[in-house]
Amino acid sequence: MGVNAVLQAGQSKGPDSEDPHQRVQEEKCPNDIDIDIEPPRTTRAPILGVDKKATDKQLKSAYRQLSKKFHPDKNPGDESAHDKFVQVAEAYEILSEPETRQIYDRHGHEGVQRHQQHGGRGGGGGGHDPFDLFSRFFGGHGHFGSSSREPQGANVEVRVEISLRDFYNGATSEFAWDKQHICETCGGTGSRDGQVDTCGACGGHGIRIVKQQLAPGMFQQMQVRCDQCGGRGKTVKNKCPVCRGARVERKKTTVSVTVERGAARDARLVLENEADQSPDWVPGNLIVHLAEKQPSLADNDDDNPDRVDGVFFRRKGDDLYWTEVLSLREAWMGGWSRNLTHLDKHVVRLSRPRGHVVQSGHVETVPGEGMPKWHEDGDSVYHKTEFGNLYVTYEVVLPDQMDEAMEKDFFDLWEKWRAKKGIDLQKDAARPEHHDEL
Repeated sequence: MGVNAVLQAGQSKGPDSEDPHQRVQEEKCPNDIDIDIEPPRTTRAPILGVDKKATDKQLKSAYRQLSKKFHPDKNPGDESAHDKFVQVAEAYEILSEPETRQIYDRHGHEGVQRHQQHGGRGGGGGGHDPFDLFSRFFGGHGHFGSSSREPQGANVEVRVEISLRDFYNGATSEFAWDKQHICETCGGTGSRDGQVDTCGACGGHGIRIVKQQLAPGMFQQMQVRCDQCGGRGKTVKNKCPVCRGARVERKKTTVSVTVERGAARDARLVLENEADQSPDWVPGNLIVHLAEKQPSLADNDDDNPDRVDGVFFRRKGDDLYWTEVLSLREAWMGGWSRNLTHLDKHVVRLSRPRGHVVQSGHVETVPGEGMPKWHEDGDSVYHKTEFGNLYVTYEVVLPDQMDEAMEKDFFDLWEKWRAKKGIDLQKDAARPEHHDEL
């Protein structure tokens, strides 16, 4: 889904040297679409000029770059950077909402303002907090290094096997895993009746100070987790019948992931905040490691969708490998053709003219018939998909045995060919003419 984007913003100047009514250009992001942000008016809303073919992925990429660049925490005391940070957030919110984006395309910034004044959604001008938007992208409370941010749970990593066919064509794959959820019955309180009390042993702190005697007259104070509340600072008398006071439960959860065309077989997909849940933390990330499913080589596995013409493709990077078997007659005399069915069902034609010899082990390169080369823009008006090569290895199958007549015919034919080519087996094999005596 990606589309390259360029957001042009006012260059960072001192507040005294900047003309608030003059549009200037900032350095470009490594993308293609222009988004002009005019210095703030009374509404602080941007005036945008955006290519209508821009996508969500483009806008997100541009927002991430510019929001980090102009964030007030990175530009303390710079009012112009703060204004640009707000403008970038407004620009993203206008373009990320289909309704306000359509209004902007038709009626410009004034149309978006009228839409907001009549109670319309989106657009960033209705009191939306730019720090809230920043936190949705980067976590925390919209600030760098905020000490007040909620603790985040551990990331969970899973391995999902994908067929080579799906790596080639792209696919949506589902898998199930045991995810920890906040208990729906008690809402994460652990209580049957919703009654949660402050722990009397630790006073709600979750820890207690204990004194340990080391020797007569010598004591040591230690901080330990409260064993009455398990460190939570709260106690429950009537425990939830489902989670039994644990506040969480594990359930099978089905997750859908999109495998983009040409993705590497060791690619990592990060699903933000999709790991285990708990009332005590923000969920970590679910990290999906893609792996190529090993094909089944069973004789009765002819219905395997990854088997093509009875054989499997093999992948190495952006290239594909294939083994084609020829008979002795085909390898020696030529005059044959093959229709090789590819992973997306298109046909690759292999052939040799009559009289063309193919040696066993010969490797033929078929340009552009390998794997799609992954690109964030995919196959679109912004990028044309490129492909690796297909390497075909030929194997010649010899007869198991020859009868006397076949052997004589073959030998006569061989001798004629050898004489015509002037081949001396003794000389060409680099054998000595006479054996040295030991």
